[in-house]
Amino acid sequence: MKKSNVSFILVEPREGGNIGAAARAIKNMGFTRLELVAPCDFTTLEATSFAHGAQDVLDSAKVYGSLDEAVSGKALVVGISRRAGKTRGVIPNLSEAVIKIARYAEENETAIVFGREDKGLYNVEVLRCGFLASIPTSEAHPSLNLAQAVLLAAYELSRHGGHVATTKIPPLVTQAELESLYERADKLLKTLGYGPRGTQDLPGGIMRNMRHFVGRAGLTRWEFSMLHGICTSIEKKVRLPRDVTETDTSD
Repeated sequence: MKKSNVSFILVEPREGGNIGAAARAIKNMGFTRLELVAPCDFTTLEATSFAHGAQDVLDSAKVYGSLDEAVSGKALVVGISRRAGKTRGVIPNLSEAVIKIARYAEENETAIVFGREDKGLYNVEVLRCGFLASIPTSEAHPSLNLAQAVLLAAYELSRHGGHVATTKIPPLVTQAELESLYERADKLLKTLGYGPRGTQDLPGGIMRNMRHFVGRAGLTRWEFSMLHGICTSIEKKVRLPRDVTETDTSD
């Protein structure tokens, strides 16, 4: 695994100490890329104190206004969450997920995303993740401190990062490019007549599932172009009857 390809993203952290401790945690495990989405002030004495020995990581942390902006250039995005749900897809344990993450990070920009101290990741943010991973904890006290979660993720990745993969994951398209494909597919579904069925949001469910299965594996440049080509062919077929009708009417 190429550690310089791995970013640890904290979404709206509210405690400077957690940001500083997260910087120290990732440096402990040989990583350097800390990225922050709409954070609190992390130039405080508390943040600096908790970052002991990792001031360079803290100082070089990138700041973004939104999660979309932070992950736009990433090929694989993995959210850390303990909350399951039918709309959240399959959630493997972190120890299982890092084996896959390490393989992808060899050739691709990869992000590990952590939610807020009190509320975690919102559902709309989960949709921006290729898949979720959980950190098993005691049911009696399941909630981890943010910096603890970062340390555990960095540790697990560091453990598995040196393993030689039997097959390499090729370079994949970015999240920004995937979003363009998702938007096109969503419009195409509506053009084809997919709509709500009673209280069920059919196109919304299809798009969630598409995000899950594409996000878990990613798309190569060839696969990405192929899917856009399929969309183009369907769009031409769907538009053809309407164009013919319009021509007949004008005559």
